[in-house]
Amino acid sequence: MEDFSYPMPAGGTAEPIAPRDTRAGLLVVADWIDADEIAPVADAAGLRLLDVTGLEEASARLDRQSQCDTLLLFCPAATPLLERLLVQVETQAIQTGMAVILVAGWDTVELAFACLRSPYTQLLCEPDRTELAAALVAAGERRPLSGSVHEAGRESIRLEQLSEEVGRLARTIDALTQRAHASPSFDLGPRISDRPSDYIGMPALAPIGTPLQNAEKAVPSITAQQVRDLLRARRIRADFLPGDLFADPAWDMLLDLLAARLEQERVSVSSLCIAAAVPPTTALRWIRTLTDKGLVKRHADPHDGRRVFIALAQDTADALLRWFGASRRFLST
Repeated sequence: MEDFSYPMPAGGTAEPIAPRDTRAGLLVVADWIDADEIAPVADAAGLRLLDVTGLEEASARLDRQSQCDTLLLFCPAATPLLERLLVQVETQAIQTGMAVILVAGWDTVELAFACLRSPYTQLLCEPDRTELAAALVAAGERRPLSGSVHEAGRESIRLEQLSEEVGRLARTIDALTQRAHASPSFDLGPRISDRPSDYIGMPALAPIGTPLQNAEKAVPSITAQQVRDLLRARRIRADFLPGDLFADPAWDMLLDLLAARLEQERVSVSSLCIAAAVPPTTALRWIRTLTDKGLVKRHADPHDGRRVFIALAQDTADALLRWFGASRRFLST
């Protein structure tokens, strides 16, 4: 019988085989990032960098990739190419459970939000480094195991809260560092709500929601101007005390949507982010939470499939109007 064994190399001992890298794989899609730059970030997040590819090659690269656990996609400009790529990415995420991080700017956040379909996708808008790192960690932790049914449990909620708190803490530290040698001040720098387009709704194409319900008829004295005045009163707190102490984006967005409803205006995603008066990535996370809970609804723009509007659900609108009626009675006593 022939001997098919291999001789030992000179020196007497065989070289050990390198252990297999079992970390989740990360594919980065961007036109301006070098692999050497992003590799340390991937390592820090506990991910294995698969490749960095440009937007034009991304579609073919995804087709060739046998397994991609996490995709980081930078969306610099709204183009037909980006629209097709987002649809492909979201479809693949739904089919495979791939975690996706979309990094948009103000010019692309509407398109990115309109394409969102997968529960494994995080949408960031002009994030800082801390927010991006936290999103990468959360993507790795929230990715479902292969072949199992994924349920968003307590650990996912904890990671999402941790991501938000890490970003807020980093911004606070930066603000304190910048003014460490200056005179005492509560100014935390420019706020999202200071943008020129603050509180500007979209013209109504048609009334959103069903005709006025009994709850709305019961409090006819509530006007959009009164709701706007309440929002402005909340904003000027930041002129006297640190704004981060009172961040309540969900409530601010609901009030903004109520005012828009009373004015029969449509509210875009970017406009609602401005109304939240928090970093856009935090606002987007809250919009998604409110949508998942059924408090607000998405309405497609009938003239532009790349944009969706956000509106109050009927039950939410009724509850807010009842709250206004009850709170006014308390204040009047």
